[in-house]
Amino acid sequence: METAPKPGKNVPPKKNKLKTKKKPRRYWEDVATPTAAGTSPEPPPNKKRKREVRPERPKNTRIPKKSWNSKKRQVQRKSREHRNPAPQGTLSGAQDPFPGPAPIPVEAARKFRRIDKSKKFPDCKPQTQSRLEVAEAEEEVVSVKAARSELLLAEEPGFLEGEDGEDTAKIRQADIVEAVDIASAAKHFDLNLRQFGPYRLNYSRTGRHLTLGGRRGHVAALDWITKKLMCEINVMEAVRDIRFLHSEALLAVAQNRWLHIYDNQGIELHCIRRCDRITRLEFLPFHFLLATASETGFLTYLDVSVGKIVTALNARAGRLDVMTQNPYNAVIHLGHSNGTVSLWSPAMKEPLVKILCHRGGVRSVAVDSTGTYMATSGLDHQIKIFDLRGTFQPLSTRTLPQGAGHLAFSQRGLLAAGMGDVINIWAGQGKASPPSLEQPYLTHHLSGNVHGLQFCPFEDVLGVGHSGGFTSMLVPGAAEPNFDGLESNPYRSKKQRQEWEVKALLEKVPAELICLDPRALAEVDVISLEQQKKERIERLGYDPKAKVPFQPKPKQKGRSSTASLVKRKRKVMDEEHRDKVRQNLKQQQRQQQKQDKDKPTGARPSALDRFVR
Repeated sequence: METAPKPGKNVPPKKNKLKTKKKPRRYWEDVATPTAAGTSPEPPPNKKRKREVRPERPKNTRIPKKSWNSKKRQVQRKSREHRNPAPQGTLSGAQDPFPGPAPIPVEAARKFRRIDKSKKFPDCKPQTQSRLEVAEAEEEVVSVKAARSELLLAEEPGFLEGEDGEDTAKIRQADIVEAVDIASAAKHFDLNLRQFGPYRLNYSRTGRHLTLGGRRGHVAALDWITKKLMCEINVMEAVRDIRFLHSEALLAVAQNRWLHIYDNQGIELHCIRRCDRITRLEFLPFHFLLATASETGFLTYLDVSVGKIVTALNARAGRLDVMTQNPYNAVIHLGHSNGTVSLWSPAMKEPLVKILCHRGGVRSVAVDSTGTYMATSGLDHQIKIFDLRGTFQPLSTRTLPQGAGHLAFSQRGLLAAGMGDVINIWAGQGKASPPSLEQPYLTHHLSGNVHGLQFCPFEDVLGVGHSGGFTSMLVPGAAEPNFDGLESNPYRSKKQRQEWEVKALLEKVPAELICLDPRALAEVDVISLEQQKKERIERLGYDPKAKVPFQPKPKQKGRSSTASLVKRKRKVMDEEHRDKVRQNLKQQQRQQQKQDKDKPTGARPSALDRFVR
């Protein structure tokens, strides 16, 4: 008999009515490769993987964990491999025959170093010694970087060289203008301003802007490269001197009676009546100080950042009409009618140095950018160059047929002298050498008598203010060709100027730090330390550092906290101090008893004995 089939057996599976279409393969998807025999094919990415069955871990068992030291060792090994990577080859397989940065000569890096390692400080604490070692290491790294970056300064200072046997002093400005390019030739020009002359002038620190002040009240400020006029006013009063402040947005004008501050639009901002009858102005950019010399013989320092007078010093030498500043240490040099030059600082009420320079009165003083040499001219028709490195002795002297009334140093050490309507320029061997006064480098005749001289920063240009107006001369080799864009950038924008102004105010140097040798501020005064130590020993009666300081032993159960250790140290120190005081009191009592015994016994006491010591 045939039996009926059981349900579910030998029954064909039912087909799905809705058939899903296969997704087309994209070009970025991998093509399925046939699997080798004996290997299991990997599951497709779209399908979910089945959960793997793992054997259960028996109870009361522990899995060993990696220790922290092993992890730390692995990290250290990786870091060492990262610090010293293997030399990588090029695409062709060749390796660099000179790996690493190029070596720097020792002499090139030595000139950028400021720390003297030969000096050793006595009784130096370990912490201080470690800090000094760190500073020396950082300074060595910085000096190497500075010497390496010096190679990027590709600009070189030009110079005027004549043919065989030709004297460069005979070369005229017209010949120089014909030989140079169009942009440099445009920097030579003349302004005919005879109506309001003679003129005083001043360039900004970036060398981009120029301000002129006429004796009859004419004040003007302009971008002299593009010849764009910023402002032009007439103050209706005699102008004796004019100076830019920390930027070209502010200028100070010494008028007949008081000191006035204007902006670059010609608007008067301040009138400082405490500075009256001013003859000369000088601005110290790193200290934000405006130094003024007056007819009454007072040297006044005005802090322009807060608008207060720092100090007013009486030179006691009569009228002051010769003044300049030392760009290296911000010391003011004053020339007097008795032939002396005095050096002043706002921290001292007396002059730092007095130098006898001429037999007659001093007419002009100038100091070079390195602060090494000072040039003076006097009524005895002599020009002298002095060494300011502690000796203050004249290095060279030259007698002129007509005395020089105005002197100016350039950034590269050239010296310009104005004698009537003639300009003579002397050159030296370089920036750090004094100019040679034997033969002039250039000579130029003007249309009027010289009233002001100044070299333009970062440009081979000499600005001359005279009774006929203003003249811009071309002087090859006068300026520094490479400028620091973060310090004095001639091409900075208005936003960059504002940011620089904020940083300069934050880094302002106090007026009390002005001295002859600014390097002494970073040195340790060993003599003063020894004197203070000696005075402390005399005051206390014993040397507190002679005995090793007490170091408390650590205790258990939280009794060795920092506060408890400090209390125990203080307690021991107080007990030692009390013992020393008791010994001193006992010694004084013994001396007093001995003195009482030495007194005569028959003398009657008097009421005046209380005043006897």
